[in-house]
Amino acid sequence: MATSTVLSSLADRLAKGDAIVSAWCGLPDPSISGLLAKEGFDAVTLDMQHGPITLGEVIRAVPLINAAGKPAIARIPVGEFQNVSRLFDAGVSGVIAPMINTMADARQFAAYSKYPPMGERSWGSYGGLGASGLDANAYLREANRFSLSFAMIETREAMAILDDILALDGIDAVFVGPSDLSIALSGGKELNPGSAETDEAIRHIIARASAAGKTAAVYAPSAERAKVFLEMGAKLVTVMSDSAFLRGAASTALKVLGR
Repeated sequence: MATSTVLSSLADRLAKGDAIVSAWCGLPDPSISGLLAKEGFDAVTLDMQHGPITLGEVIRAVPLINAAGKPAIARIPVGEFQNVSRLFDAGVSGVIAPMINTMADARQFAAYSKYPPMGERSWGSYGGLGASGLDANAYLREANRFSLSFAMIETREAMAILDDILALDGIDAVFVGPSDLSIALSGGKELNPGSAETDEAIRHIIARASAAGKTAAVYAPSAERAKVFLEMGAKLVTVMSDSAFLRGAASTALKVLGR
Protein backbone atom coordinates (compact mmCIF):
# COMPACT_ATOMS: atom_id res chain seq x y z
CA MET A 1 0.00 0.00 0.00
CA ALA A 2 1.24 3.47 -0.85
CA THR A 3 2.50 5.86 1.81
CA SER A 4 -0.23 8.15 3.12
CA THR A 5 -0.45 11.56 1.43
CA VAL A 6 -2.84 14.47 1.83
CA LEU A 7 -5.03 12.91 -0.89
CA SER A 8 -5.26 9.50 0.79
CA SER A 9 -5.26 10.75 4.39
CA LEU A 10 -9.06 10.91 4.67
CA ALA A 11 -9.49 7.29 3.59
CA ASP A 12 -6.55 6.18 5.74
CA ARG A 13 -7.89 7.86 8.89
CA LEU A 14 -11.44 6.61 8.38
CA ALA A 15 -10.10 3.09 7.84
CA LYS A 16 -8.37 3.36 11.23
CA GLY A 17 -11.64 4.45 12.86
CA ASP A 18 -10.62 8.05 13.52
CA ALA A 19 -13.35 10.66 13.98
CA ILE A 20 -13.08 13.42 11.36
CA VAL A 21 -14.33 16.99 11.87
CA SER A 22 -14.67 19.03 8.68
CA ALA A 23 -15.35 22.69 8.06
CA TRP A 24 -18.17 23.48 5.63
CA CYS A 25 -17.81 26.17 2.96
CA GLY A 26 -20.58 27.75 0.94
CA LEU A 27 -18.94 31.08 0.08
CA PRO A 28 -17.29 31.14 -3.34
CA ASP A 29 -13.96 32.85 -2.64
CA PRO A 30 -11.33 30.05 -2.55
CA SER A 31 -9.27 31.96 0.01
CA ILE A 32 -11.99 31.36 2.63
CA SER A 33 -11.65 27.58 2.41
CA GLY A 34 -7.88 28.03 2.36
CA LEU A 35 -8.06 29.98 5.64
CA LEU A 36 -10.30 27.36 7.29
CA ALA A 37 -7.91 24.62 6.18
CA LYS A 38 -5.21 26.27 8.30
CA GLU A 39 -7.37 25.93 11.43
CA GLY A 40 -7.78 22.75 13.46
CA PHE A 41 -10.29 21.06 11.17
CA ASP A 42 -9.38 17.66 9.77
CA ALA A 43 -10.84 18.47 6.34
CA VAL A 44 -12.74 21.14 4.43
CA THR A 45 -16.02 20.47 2.58
CA LEU A 46 -17.14 22.66 -0.33
CA ASP A 47 -20.87 22.85 -1.05
CA MET A 48 -21.89 23.15 -4.70
CA GLN A 49 -25.51 22.14 -4.02
CA HIS A 50 -26.83 25.04 -1.96
CA GLY A 51 -23.83 27.35 -1.81
CA PRO A 52 -22.95 29.69 -4.72
CA ILE A 53 -19.65 27.88 -5.28
CA THR A 54 -19.11 26.83 -8.89
CA LEU A 55 -17.01 23.96 -10.19
CA GLY A 56 -14.24 26.35 -11.20
CA GLU A 57 -14.12 27.89 -7.73
CA VAL A 58 -13.93 24.44 -6.13
CA ILE A 59 -11.07 23.50 -8.46
CA ARG A 60 -9.21 26.68 -7.41
CA ALA A 61 -9.88 26.04 -3.72
CA VAL A 62 -8.68 22.43 -3.63
CA PRO A 63 -4.93 23.20 -4.00
CA LEU A 64 -5.18 25.76 -1.18
CA ILE A 65 -6.80 23.18 1.10
CA ASN A 66 -4.32 20.46 0.14
CA ALA A 67 -1.40 22.87 0.57
CA ALA A 68 -2.47 23.29 4.21
CA GLY A 69 -2.14 19.51 4.59
CA LYS A 70 -5.89 18.87 4.64
CA PRO A 71 -8.11 16.75 2.38
CA ALA A 72 -10.89 18.45 0.43
CA ILE A 73 -14.44 17.12 0.06
CA ALA A 74 -17.04 18.50 -2.36
CA ARG A 75 -20.81 18.15 -2.57
CA ILE A 76 -22.24 18.19 -6.07
CA PRO A 77 -25.68 19.53 -7.01
CA VAL A 78 -28.47 16.95 -7.35
CA GLY A 79 -27.87 14.62 -10.27
CA GLU A 80 -24.70 16.29 -11.57
CA PHE A 81 -22.79 13.02 -11.68
CA GLN A 82 -20.75 14.24 -14.66
CA ASN A 83 -18.77 16.43 -12.25
CA VAL A 84 -17.81 13.58 -9.89
CA SER A 85 -14.84 12.43 -11.95
CA ARG A 86 -13.81 16.05 -12.61
CA LEU A 87 -13.67 16.73 -8.89
CA PHE A 88 -11.57 13.65 -8.21
CA ASP A 89 -9.33 14.62 -11.14
CA ALA A 90 -8.87 18.04 -9.48
CA GLY A 91 -7.71 16.50 -6.19
CA VAL A 92 -10.67 16.17 -3.85
CA SER A 93 -10.55 13.20 -1.50
CA GLY A 94 -14.32 12.71 -1.29
CA VAL A 95 -17.47 13.59 -3.22
CA ILE A 96 -20.92 13.84 -1.61
CA ALA A 97 -23.91 13.20 -3.87
CA PRO A 98 -27.30 14.45 -2.59
CA MET A 99 -30.68 12.76 -3.02
CA ILE A 100 -29.48 9.21 -3.74
CA ASN A 101 -33.01 7.81 -3.64
CA THR A 102 -32.79 4.80 -5.96
CA MET A 103 -30.29 2.07 -6.71
CA ALA A 104 -29.97 3.53 -10.21
CA ASP A 105 -28.80 6.79 -8.59
CA ALA A 106 -26.32 4.90 -6.42
CA ARG A 107 -24.95 2.84 -9.29
CA GLN A 108 -24.51 5.91 -11.50
CA PHE A 109 -22.71 7.76 -8.71
CA ALA A 110 -20.43 4.77 -8.10
CA ALA A 111 -19.69 4.43 -11.80
CA TYR A 112 -18.43 8.02 -12.06
CA SER A 113 -16.44 7.66 -8.81
CA LYS A 114 -14.41 4.55 -9.57
CA TYR A 115 -12.03 3.35 -12.26
CA PRO A 116 -12.68 0.01 -14.01
CA PRO A 117 -13.40 -2.71 -13.23
CA MET A 118 -15.40 -1.30 -10.30
CA GLY A 119 -16.72 1.73 -12.18
CA GLU A 120 -16.47 3.75 -15.38
CA ARG A 121 -14.32 6.74 -14.38
CA SER A 122 -12.18 7.82 -17.32
CA TRP A 123 -8.54 8.86 -17.14
CA GLY A 124 -7.68 12.55 -16.87
CA SER A 125 -6.42 13.20 -13.36
CA TYR A 126 -4.17 16.23 -12.94
CA GLY A 127 -4.44 17.79 -9.46
CA GLY A 128 -5.34 14.45 -7.92
CA LEU A 129 -2.42 12.67 -9.52
CA GLY A 130 -0.01 15.37 -8.36
CA ALA A 131 -1.35 15.45 -4.81
CA SER A 132 -1.24 11.67 -4.54
CA GLY A 133 2.54 11.43 -4.80
CA LEU A 134 2.09 8.39 -7.07
CA ASP A 135 3.03 7.68 -10.66
CA ALA A 136 0.18 7.26 -13.13
CA ASN A 137 -0.19 3.49 -12.88
CA ALA A 138 0.11 3.44 -9.09
CA TYR A 139 -2.55 6.16 -8.92
CA LEU A 140 -4.80 4.08 -11.19
CA ARG A 141 -4.40 1.09 -8.86
CA GLU A 142 -4.89 3.06 -5.63
CA ALA A 143 -7.45 5.73 -6.51
CA ASN A 144 -10.55 3.57 -6.02
CA ARG A 145 -9.47 3.14 -2.39
CA PHE A 146 -8.90 6.77 -1.50
CA SER A 147 -11.35 8.60 -3.79
CA LEU A 148 -14.33 8.32 -1.46
CA SER A 149 -17.98 8.38 -2.56
CA PHE A 150 -20.56 9.60 -0.01
CA ALA A 151 -24.20 8.84 -0.89
CA MET A 152 -26.62 11.17 0.89
CA ILE A 153 -29.45 9.55 2.83
CA GLU A 154 -32.14 12.18 3.34
CA THR A 155 -35.48 10.70 2.25
CA ARG A 156 -37.81 7.83 3.12
CA GLU A 157 -36.97 6.27 -0.25
CA ALA A 158 -33.26 6.23 0.60
CA MET A 159 -33.95 4.85 4.08
CA ALA A 160 -35.91 1.97 2.55
CA ILE A 161 -32.92 0.85 0.43
CA LEU A 162 -30.19 1.85 2.88
CA ASP A 163 -28.70 -1.63 3.24
CA ASP A 164 -28.64 -2.10 -0.55
CA ILE A 165 -26.84 1.22 -1.01
CA LEU A 166 -24.32 0.28 1.67
CA ALA A 167 -23.74 -3.11 0.03
CA LEU A 168 -22.92 -1.58 -3.36
CA ASP A 169 -19.28 -1.73 -4.45
CA GLY A 170 -18.22 1.80 -5.28
CA ILE A 171 -20.19 3.46 -2.49
CA ASP A 172 -17.78 4.07 0.37
CA ALA A 173 -19.95 5.97 2.84
CA VAL A 174 -23.31 7.54 3.54
CA PHE A 175 -23.88 11.16 4.46
CA VAL A 176 -26.93 12.34 6.37
CA GLY A 177 -28.61 15.69 5.75
CA PRO A 178 -30.73 16.14 8.92
CA SER A 179 -32.78 19.03 7.52
CA ASP A 180 -34.06 17.25 4.43
CA LEU A 181 -34.42 14.04 6.40
CA SER A 182 -36.66 15.83 8.90
CA ILE A 183 -38.79 17.22 6.07
CA ALA A 184 -39.14 13.75 4.56
CA LEU A 185 -39.97 12.08 7.86
CA SER A 186 -42.65 14.66 8.64
CA GLY A 187 -44.20 14.31 5.20
CA GLY A 188 -43.22 17.86 4.36
CA LYS A 189 -44.94 19.33 7.41
CA GLU A 190 -41.91 20.75 9.19
CA LEU A 191 -38.21 21.49 9.18
CA ASN A 192 -36.95 20.10 12.47
CA PRO A 193 -33.48 18.55 12.11
CA GLY A 194 -33.17 18.20 15.89
CA SER A 195 -36.39 16.23 16.38
CA ALA A 196 -36.42 12.92 18.24
CA GLU A 197 -37.68 11.18 15.09
CA THR A 198 -34.81 12.56 13.03
CA ASP A 199 -32.24 11.59 15.66
CA GLU A 200 -33.68 8.07 15.78
CA ALA A 201 -33.34 7.79 12.01
CA ILE A 202 -29.75 9.06 12.16
CA ARG A 203 -28.89 6.49 14.82
CA HIS A 204 -30.35 3.79 12.56
CA ILE A 205 -28.31 4.98 9.57
CA ILE A 206 -25.10 5.08 11.62
CA ALA A 207 -25.77 1.58 12.99
CA ARG A 208 -26.45 0.10 9.55
CA ALA A 209 -23.33 1.75 8.11
CA SER A 210 -21.25 0.40 10.98
CA ALA A 211 -22.66 -3.10 10.44
CA ALA A 212 -21.69 -2.85 6.76
CA GLY A 213 -18.17 -1.68 7.65
CA LYS A 214 -18.70 1.69 5.98
CA THR A 215 -18.49 5.29 7.15
CA ALA A 216 -21.47 7.32 8.34
CA ALA A 217 -21.13 11.10 8.06
CA VAL A 218 -23.55 13.81 9.19
CA TYR A 219 -23.93 17.56 8.65
CA ALA A 220 -24.09 19.41 12.00
CA PRO A 221 -25.48 22.96 12.21
CA SER A 222 -23.59 23.60 15.47
CA ALA A 223 -20.63 22.31 17.43
CA GLU A 224 -23.04 20.98 20.05
CA ARG A 225 -24.89 18.89 17.47
CA ALA A 226 -21.56 17.70 16.04
CA LYS A 227 -20.67 16.31 19.47
CA VAL A 228 -24.03 14.52 19.61
CA PHE A 229 -23.47 12.89 16.22
CA LEU A 230 -19.93 11.80 17.15
CA GLU A 231 -21.32 10.27 20.33
CA MET A 232 -23.89 8.42 18.19
CA GLY A 233 -20.99 6.86 16.30
CA ALA A 234 -20.68 9.03 13.20
CA LYS A 235 -17.11 8.98 11.92
CA LEU A 236 -17.24 12.25 10.00
CA VAL A 237 -19.15 15.41 10.87
CA THR A 238 -19.19 18.67 8.96
CA VAL A 239 -19.62 21.61 11.32
CA MET A 240 -21.67 24.75 10.69
CA SER A 241 -20.56 26.82 7.67
CA ASP A 242 -18.18 29.60 6.77
CA SER A 243 -21.02 32.14 6.77
CA ALA A 244 -22.18 30.90 10.21
CA PHE A 245 -18.63 31.28 11.57
CA LEU A 246 -18.52 34.82 10.17
CA ARG A 247 -21.89 35.78 11.65
CA GLY A 248 -21.01 34.19 14.99
CA ALA A 249 -17.72 36.04 15.29
CA ALA A 250 -19.38 39.31 14.28
CA SER A 251 -22.16 38.79 16.84
CA THR A 252 -19.65 38.07 19.60
CA ALA A 253 -17.60 41.18 18.81
CA LEU A 254 -20.67 43.41 18.62
CA LYS A 255 -21.95 42.15 21.97
CA VAL A 256 -18.65 43.14 23.57
CA LEU A 257 -19.08 46.59 22.02
CA GLY A 258 -22.67 46.83 23.15
CA ARG A 259 -24.03 46.82 19.61
